[in-house]
Parts: sequence; C-alpha cells; structure tokens
Amino acid sequence: MRFFISRYLLLSIISIFSFEIQSNEQRDHFVSDVKEFVPYSIEAPISEGFLQVSEKHEIYYATYGNPNGVPVVILHGGPGIGCSDEYSRFFDLNYWHVIMFDQRGAMRSKPFACMEENTTQHSVTDIESLRIHLGIQQWVVFGHSWGSCLALIYGQSYPESCLGFILEGTFLGRDKDISFFRDMGKVSAGAYADFLANIPLEEQNDVPKTCYQRLMDSDPNIHMSMARALMRYQLLNTNNPPSAEIIQKILSDDRFILSFIRAFVHYAIHQCFLQPNQVLENVSKISHLPCIIVHGSLDTVCPLEQSALLHESWQNSELWIIEGAGHSCREPTITNALVEATTAYIIKMQ
Repeated sequence: MRFFISRYLLLSIISIFSFEIQSNEQRDHFVSDVKEFVPYSIEAPISEGFLQVSEKHEIYYATYGNPNGVPVVILHGGPGIGCSDEYSRFFDLNYWHVIMFDQRGAMRSKPFACMEENTTQHSVTDIESLRIHLGIQQWVVFGHSWGSCLALIYGQSYPESCLGFILEGTFLGRDKDISFFRDMGKVSAGAYADFLANIPLEEQNDVPKTCYQRLMDSDPNIHMSMARALMRYQLLNTNNPPSAEIIQKILSDDRFILSFIRAFVHYAIHQCFLQPNQVLENVSKISHLPCIIVHGSLDTVCPLEQSALLHESWQNSELWIIEGAGHSCREPTITNALVEATTAYIIKMQ
C-alpha cells in the first residue's frame, strides 16, 4: 500500500460512513466478469473480550460463526482503522470460525490511540498470543491492505501457526510503497496549501516531524487539530473529492480520525518498523503454504505490482486480478472474489 490516499482508499473510508487467463503453471486468475459469489449477511459476534498483551495494552477481539469450524484471523488495514462486523460477510459462518481484533491503540483496544509499545513486531506477537488464548492450533490468515503486510510478517514469524493466507490489496512495506509525505501536494496544490495553514511557518521546514510531534502531543486541542487537518487534506487531495456532506460526516468522528491518522503517521514515519524488502526476502518461510491473492487492476493505493511480485516469489500462491476494481474490499467485484476465495478454501479442506 502506498501511504498515499487516492480516491480508491477514500472509497473505503467513505463507505464506513455512508473468465480467466492462466499462466503455464495455472496459478493466475484474470477475472473480467467475477462469478456471482454473493456475500453473506453481516453477523454480530458470538463472543467478545479483551486480551492483556502487555502491562500497558489490551486488545479487543471478537469471534463469529462456528466455534468448531475452520479458524481464520482477520487483520484490518490502516493501520488504526479497526475491525468491523462487515468482514463477516466474506465467510459462510456454518464452516468458518472467524476471529477479528483491533490492533494496539485502534478503536476499541486500550489505551485508545496509544503509540507506545506499538510496532509491527508488537502486533505479530499479539496475533500469536490471541491464537494461544483462544486455544486454536492453526488458522488461516486474512489481511487487507496494511493487514496483508502484517499477515505476511506474522506468517514468516510463526509459519507453524498458519494454514494458509487470503490477501487483498497487497502492501509490501518497502520504502517505495510508503510515499505519503513525499507525495504531499502533488495531486492538489490547493489542498496542500490549506493544510499548511495549520502549521506555523517556522515549523514548515520539516512537515513530517511537525505532523508527528503534534499528533503525539497529549493536549487534545493540539493532536485533534492536526489529525483533523490531515484527514481533511487526504479527503481533498484528489481529482474527485467526496461531497461536502460526506467530508463533514467523516470529520465529525473524532475517535475514528485519531485512531486512523495517529497510527497511519506513526507507522509511515517509522517505515512500518520493517527492514528494507523484508517481506519479499522472507517469502520462502511460508511458500509451502497456500495463498490466494486478490487485487484490483486499477488499485492506486497498493499498485498491482506488489501482488505480482509476491506471487512471483510464492510458488504455492494464486493471483486473482479483478479487472476494473480498485483497492476497497467493499467494491462489489472485490467482495465477490473474496467470497469465492473463502469458498475455495473450504472446498480444499473438505
């Protein structure tokens, strides 16, 4: 995922509020007309709880479906967006035991929007702690956008805990993929000028540092002012911005804004706490496991190149390219493909 919000990622944020050409190895889908794998109904969790993962942090988790079904853990994007009951619609809950959780500091996890002891490595440990806490031997790992990167790092750390992977909108976490601050002002100079008006002139020499310091400030007047300004900038920094009504609705949800923007910038500033090319260099640790990769052909948030490179490195993977689709897992053709992917896993396991 490039840490740059285009209109496709905006669709993901806004929606919260408002056949095939194969390679010689038969591993590729290019889906121009996705079969009608209709999403299931959105279900409420059958259980919820908090897991103490450190002296400071508790993560919120929820489970859905059949406790005796095939376990799958869902890793949300953002970072900082949090999980949602909406993800349950990708799964036939008669067969799946779905587990979701809010990563450290995200939404319902405690303390809220806390970036202390909050790194990729902490999240990887939390996933494994949650598996052990729930008494699950192995599970499928499902990740969207940032969640796909976290899924891969987790799998490379604990391959023995994984049955396989379902990834959508792959983000590899390389330096070239993290371009949020480098790209500021390239799409809409007006949106960038409006954003800079929130920063004193003497602090504009190092915009990333200023943004980070203000977002981490303990004073709500300071951190919320910066979070709203960045959220507004990202909503307007596009050739096709949402309506004023939608912008106002998003900007009125301070909890979502702070959870998302603070974590987003924290991870961007720190290069997602990854070594250069860490994900691709360690694919061999999980290449024996099955993986279905779903990616929209028009995804500009996480360009298709990232999934193509991952697929090329992973012998036991399938790449399903969804023609005409972008980044959001809420787009109908992406949703249908994810339902097809979860169905394919169940068929293979029976």
